[in-house]
Amino acid sequence: MAANSRLTIAVHILAWMALASRRGREVMTSEEIAASLATNPVIVRRSLGELRAAGLVASRRGAGAGWRLTRGPESITVLDVHDALGAEPLFALHPSAPNLECPVGHGIRPVLTEVYAAVDEAVRRELGGRTVADVLAQTLAAKETA
Repeated sequence: MAANSRLTIAVHILAWMALASRRGREVMTSEEIAASLATNPVIVRRSLGELRAAGLVASRRGAGAGWRLTRGPESITVLDVHDALGAEPLFALHPSAPNLECPVGHGIRPVLTEVYAAVDEAVRRELGGRTVADVLAQTLAAKETA
C-alpha cells in the first residue's frame, strides 16, 4: 500500500506561504509555490482548492492575483490541514463480514474497531499539537544545522 503524500504537500504549501508572508509577500501564485515543491502547479492548485474550502487560504483574482493565508501559521494545526483534505481513517475493517462461526471471525471486528479508534485518536492528538508555524520553525532550524 502506497503512502498518501497529500498532507505533506499541503503542509509544505502552507509553511512556504507562511515564510513568504514573514518576508513581506502576502500573496503567492501557484507557480511560485509549485517551485518550492518541485511539482506541477496543477497539483498545488488542487491542494489550495481544498485548503480554501476549509478557510485556511484565500485566492485573489486580477491584478496581484494569487493565494494568501487567512490565519496566522501559529493558529493552523496540522490537524486542521488533515481535516481540510478530507483524510480517511488510516485503517479499515474487512470489506465483507468475516465468518462468524470462526472464533477469530466472530470477535475480530469489535476488537480491531477499538484498536483503530485508539490509533486515530493518537494521530489526531499528535497532529493537533503541531502548527504550521512549528513545522516551519523546525524546518528552518534543520537547514541551519545541516
